[in-house]
Amino acid sequence: MKKFGFLALLLLLLVLVHPGTGYAGSAETHINLDGNDLKISKEAQVQIVNGSVMVPLRLVTEQLGYTVKWDNVTKTATIEQKGTTLKLIVNNAMAEASGKQVKLDNPPFLSGNTTLVPLRFVGEQTGTTVGWDNVTKTVYLTSPVPEIGGSDPEINVPDTSVTAPSDNGSKGNTTTDGNTSTAAVTNLSFVDNKLIIAVNGSITPNVFTMTDKDRIVVDLPNASFGDSFHQNLSVGKNQNGQLTITEYPNVSTIRYSLFSSSPSTIRIVIDLNSANNYSVTNANDGLIIVDLNGTSTTPPATTVPEVPVTTPPPSTGNTDKKIIVIDAGHGGKDPGTGSNLKEKDFTLPTALKIAELLKKEPNIEVVLTRSDDTYPTLQDRSNLANKVKADLFISVHANSIPVGSKSNPSGTETYYTRKDSLLFAQTVHKYLTVATGLQDRGVRQANYHVTRETKMPAILLECGYLSNTKDEALLFTVDVQNRIAEAVVLGIKEYLGR
Repeated sequence: MKKFGFLALLLLLLVLVHPGTGYAGSAETHINLDGNDLKISKEAQVQIVNGSVMVPLRLVTEQLGYTVKWDNVTKTATIEQKGTTLKLIVNNAMAEASGKQVKLDNPPFLSGNTTLVPLRFVGEQTGTTVGWDNVTKTVYLTSPVPEIGGSDPEINVPDTSVTAPSDNGSKGNTTTDGNTSTAAVTNLSFVDNKLIIAVNGSITPNVFTMTDKDRIVVDLPNASFGDSFHQNLSVGKNQNGQLTITEYPNVSTIRYSLFSSSPSTIRIVIDLNSANNYSVTNANDGLIIVDLNGTSTTPPATTVPEVPVTTPPPSTGNTDKKIIVIDAGHGGKDPGTGSNLKEKDFTLPTALKIAELLKKEPNIEVVLTRSDDTYPTLQDRSNLANKVKADLFISVHANSIPVGSKSNPSGTETYYTRKDSLLFAQTVHKYLTVATGLQDRGVRQANYHVTRETKMPAILLECGYLSNTKDEALLFTVDVQNRIAEAVVLGIKEYLGR
């Protein structure tokens, strides 16, 4: 027994002397990028060295769109993408990032033919949100996502007024709510089985599950609690607090805290009573939504089923005719987004179908901003709605992301600007998502010209993504266009109390 104890002690000393073996090479580890597990070889397993998570350099950076060059003589790895150049040398604790020297938590080292580097360095230098789940031995990576909707020039005309109404600040605002961090968390709520996080600034959340106790974790890097968060919710002296949930049987508590001060990171934990699927929506529009309702990609029947009323509609108080303006986005010289199929060729027939259905309603008058392939300016569209004293305004669109983007979103979104449009947006949106059968990407606030400059409740529908081949194929079918038209009319009628 004494001999056995001596050998065990010797083995332990060897592990301590050689930090590269500080994490068992035979242990299975995982790397998850944007919700997808990456294939990793035995020699490329994640390792822990002196408390630092070390990841395979080439595998991770190439998945993020970087090119990697290896100099076997100097043992130097050079990583490049769009003007960003990173250089790391094996066993050297100093790295080079675009000409500047950066000290690493641990020097890179070779495991077989694989170079392992600190996870933190990868995150900081590539703009990727990173996380480590020590229970499941999983690295979580969320790649930087381009601003959704930013490729649509028609609906992103800047506001030329002195100030524009907005609860969450301007997109891309790097000032904070009384703090010096990159972004501020201004509010937190749990509604309709959705965690809704209001932020001021741009945040890329890292969301993952922990299975030792069922819970969903949301990490918000480079963020702090804003002044208005303290006004809305209780934050203790240890910079933490919680929401008690009573209406949703699978959620017991939502906890929040300042998880890290360097860099400043907010962590929000949804404590579950059992495992639950979820989806995350983040368009850098001031709201991050973690939806626990689950999503369906199965198209519905050819007719739109009735959706239970979740919010009482406003009382109209009279039976006078209501004027509804339907705006087919883009047109004429402006084709909108899309490659082979153009957005304007989706918006016009869909808007015409909506108008035809509305004309059958006895107390509704329909006004179209365009009825053919012409291009009224954004000012023309909002001015028309204001001139006819419209009661409601709806602009029909399809979304897309820039060519070459790593992400490939699918789904339906409804946008509004002013608070008086929120209920209208919510009412139409719940029918619209059933009609398309695509992922529900939520109701969002955005500072678009046609929803800002109109004087009545006004919404903009992004029915799907033409950059996604599945969405594109659906949106250009007559059947789906008919379903969208039926959904919009049902939403209008419910909102008007009819």
